[in-house]
Amino acid sequence: MEEQQQGQQGGACMICCEQKVEGIQILTQFLCHECEREIVKTDVEDERYAYYIDRMKRIWLEAIS
Repeated sequence: MEEQQQGQQGGACMICCEQKVEGIQILTQFLCHECEREIVKTDVEDERYAYYIDRMKRIWLEAIS
């Protein structure tokens, strides 16, 4: 998996859709640090977990298409 630290460029986060400066680029999608932290600390039984999984699927679906 290609993962790079995003410097001053930033972008629109694939989870919250807000423009952010700091985060990571995963293939063609940008993930802000705040959402990355939320994903990591979210329990699998939390209702947000399914939402995060669905949003993250976009990375892989786009990569194989």
